[in-house]
Amino acid sequence: MSKHNANAVWQGNLARGKGVYTLKSNEYKGEFSFTSRFEDDKKSSSPEELIAAAHASCFSMAFSHLLDQSGYKPEKVETDAEVTLSKVEGSFAITEIVLKTKGHISGIEEEKFTELASKAKENCPVSKALKGTNIKLKAELM
Repeated sequence: MSKHNANAVWQGNLARGKGVYTLKSNEYKGEFSFTSRFEDDKKSSSPEELIAAAHASCFSMAFSHLLDQSGYKPEKVETDAEVTLSKVEGSFAITEIVLKTKGHISGIEEEKFTELASKAKENCPVSKALKGTNIKLKAELM
């Protein structure tokens, strides 16, 4: 079993406070704030951006593995994840995640590429953890 850890500290009230998260593996630190989460302030991160990074990373790894296991040699898989935070019934929820992936894989046909991408979307551990969220996939073969 593999365990992974992070720490987050929030100081102050919600609207004017600020936070710092630390990844335990390498002590990487990042900031997050109310304005980075609910407004258009891109000076710091947000929990949703961290979820996007985790999902894009997990999906890319799972997709590369499926391609390899199916006899293809993945040269490059690049994935963007867009996480939507919306107000629903008076509170906030992650309502949608769109995975946009591009792959450079020699010898694969578009139909097989799309099939394996869909399988990776359904089976990567982060997708499984977020299965209550509408997850969409756009896959493009390069």
